[in-house]
Amino acid sequence: MDVPWLLVAHGSLTALVVVSFLCGQWPIFEGTFVQSINHFLTSGAYRHFLRLVQASCGNGARDLVLGVEQYCCDRPNPILQLFYVAIIGGSYIIIVQTSFKYIPGYYVSVWHRYLSIVVVSIGAILFALTSFSDPGTVTSENVSQYVSAYPFDNIIFVEKECSTCKIIRPARAKHCRICDRCVARFDHHCGWMNNCIGEKNTRYFVAFLVWHFLLCMYGAVILAFIIAGELKVKKVIYILTVYYGVDNSFSGLFPHVAQWLLAVHNTQILLAVFLGIIALLLGGFCAYHVHLCLSNTTTNESFKWQDYIFWMKKENAARASAAVLKASISGASSEAQEPAPSKWKTFFSRSQTPAEEPVVKNNIYDVGWMRNLWEVIVPLSERRSFSRRKSD
Repeated sequence: MDVPWLLVAHGSLTALVVVSFLCGQWPIFEGTFVQSINHFLTSGAYRHFLRLVQASCGNGARDLVLGVEQYCCDRPNPILQLFYVAIIGGSYIIIVQTSFKYIPGYYVSVWHRYLSIVVVSIGAILFALTSFSDPGTVTSENVSQYVSAYPFDNIIFVEKECSTCKIIRPARAKHCRICDRCVARFDHHCGWMNNCIGEKNTRYFVAFLVWHFLLCMYGAVILAFIIAGELKVKKVIYILTVYYGVDNSFSGLFPHVAQWLLAVHNTQILLAVFLGIIALLLGGFCAYHVHLCLSNTTTNESFKWQDYIFWMKKENAARASAAVLKASISGASSEAQEPAPSKWKTFFSRSQTPAEEPVVKNNIYDVGWMRNLWEVIVPLSERRSFSRRKSD
């Protein structure tokens, strides 16, 4: 019975590494070992690797590694796109070769053979649309329309010129250093798509996330039904309880059933676990971006608002501390002329520290969740009114 526990340990370790890598910087994990693992995976391990390369192969090898890093991280390249195609194509081929022989089964009908082709094809189409569509490039020809469409809030967006493009940078736009262009309603640069996510392709990106979340859930559920159908058809539980005298309880059956499944359907189990983990990660990422769409906010803007609120809170705290200090100095000078208060009165008296001013996120682009969602589905630049806009 060591094999099931070894699989559980391997799965737990894999889940810990994946969660630490993707979610280790979340506030909930601050100060925990998950954050430490994330720091090691994202920066510490790479620094140690560079030192090892330099010590063993010299500075030339280290410069070569840095050049590869610059190409992969700071320039447009199709590496992650090819990786995505390999994951999707490889997973589907493995499922076809190892699991389609159980379709139709006790719980799975034959039409799932053809439905799987449709859902994977739709995912590939959404991937192509997100990767190769224009994210909303700002040029000298359309900059005036974008400036008119997205007003400056003078909080996180102020009117200024892009130092690279030499044009006014519209509100909500950003110059992507990887693509070397200004993108309207810039969200982020996605390495998986080898493209920026902006005003015109956010709809495809969110649809891609939602569809792949459903795709992974669909695959995991179908594989689970295949396994359950095989247990039913081959009467595994009946044979164990009747012919081998195993106690008909969860604690009695689980070790034997798990051993049989790992021996006969280990591929289906590993695929189902893999798809389930990916579905959970995609579900969180998908929910985050749906929330951004409903509130008419981008990833870039959310970071800007975090920085703004952080610095405003520090400024308000400093202002409150200065007011307290000023009040204490003036109070000390007036109290010098008065008799000292009793110790009990001083002990029970409340501090007169003034309350800090609350910092409010005033998102002028939020016009209600329905209109926000419609703006993502039909971008402003694709409406008739956009071509008639002119900058004041």
